[in-house]
Amino acid sequence: MVAFQERPDKPHAVCIPCAAQSHIKSMLKLAKLLHRKGFHITFVNTEFTHQRLLKSRGPDAMDGLRDFRFESIPDGLPPSNENATQDAAALCEASKNSLALFNALLDKLNDSASSNVPPVTCIVSDGFMPVTIDAAEMHQIPIALFFTISACSFMGYKHFQALQEKGLTPLKDESFLTNGYLDKVVDWIPGMRGIRLRDLPSFIRTTDPDDFFFKFCAECAGRASEGSAVIFHTFDVLEQEVLNALYTMFPRVYTIGPLELLLNQKQEADLISVGCKLWKEVVECLHWLDSNKPRSVIYVNFGSIVTVTNEQLVEFGLGLAESGHQFLWIIRPDMVVVDSAILPPEYSEETKEVSFICSWCPQEEVLNHPSIGGFLTHSGWGSTIESISCGMPMLCWPFRGDQQTNSRYTCPEWGIGMEIDSNVKRENVKKLVLELMEGEKG
Repeated sequence: MVAFQERPDKPHAVCIPCAAQSHIKSMLKLAKLLHRKGFHITFVNTEFTHQRLLKSRGPDAMDGLRDFRFESIPDGLPPSNENATQDAAALCEASKNSLALFNALLDKLNDSASSNVPPVTCIVSDGFMPVTIDAAEMHQIPIALFFTISACSFMGYKHFQALQEKGLTPLKDESFLTNGYLDKVVDWIPGMRGIRLRDLPSFIRTTDPDDFFFKFCAECAGRASEGSAVIFHTFDVLEQEVLNALYTMFPRVYTIGPLELLLNQKQEADLISVGCKLWKEVVECLHWLDSNKPRSVIYVNFGSIVTVTNEQLVEFGLGLAESGHQFLWIIRPDMVVVDSAILPPEYSEETKEVSFICSWCPQEEVLNHPSIGGFLTHSGWGSTIESISCGMPMLCWPFRGDQQTNSRYTCPEWGIGMEIDSNVKRENVKKLVLELMEGEKG
């Protein structure tokens, strides 16, 4: 671990996120805040992500500024569909092999003979890019590890190894998914009173002792102590108990959030246009929202990674339609686990007066629009904290990973959401939409 030191030059932060929409978005916001404080920024994407950003935002989108620049490094993966999210496991595995590439970039930035930027002062790395810790140590540069997940989810990952040592995971067989075993309360994880196995990140539900995601997440959380500092995208009042526990585990823990509220306090005009959307936004949805009454529309978006079966898509679609409420529904091109999303032929005609369906949207603008009255979400942390920031009640349908933990805290702990059963049925969707939009819980 390298300590932070004052340097006479303008401070230079190299910011490197995981190649996933929510991670890039949060890191870019943090980078903008650092730039506002006087930092020179080098923002590092994979080449695949860089090309997707250019495609969705235009050829000049990543030009940056003199002191806010973009670099890219190969991800080591074969070419893939530019309209689809890359396989998460493959990305995480490939990131382990990017040490030489990242080292070469740091060498280039620090080459006083050819570089026209200040020497690198620090690295701000996604916490799920542990290879950057090795690069920081090799270059003797301090590194802050930025976890774009909730502090509660991180605490779950932090105790994966202990859960395994106590024999609570992996599961003995798949019957343990449905026989009540997951309702077992784990009463020894600091700051997480009453947490059940089913509320912890879903990678503990594996029957494979060598499950990739279980081992990878355990490694990332375990190596957090090697960083010079740990940053969480949260705020103390929201996750006080677990943060109090984390403050005793790490010498430097910083909470910085909600990032969107901090950034909106004072936007830098030159950076407003610098965005990170991997799909082209359909801004016409905002015009449609303008035509609706206040708090009359439910917004539905399952994020950038979640995939559903066509049966699940139909159940959600019919439940939304039968609720009688207007809805804005985001269906990505790669969201359904077949070639394309298939709703009944008559669905579009029957719902055209009450719905707007598109592939992507400017989410923060949507959530802050006066016509939105509720948010049906997958409980990804980025969506959750954005919803909290604008006071929007949620229906939660957690899919995998940390989403189970986020939903647990959103619903019974914080009382700002209701959970939809994983075995989604149209009747349940209709019932909860009505409760959210018309009932006391909404």
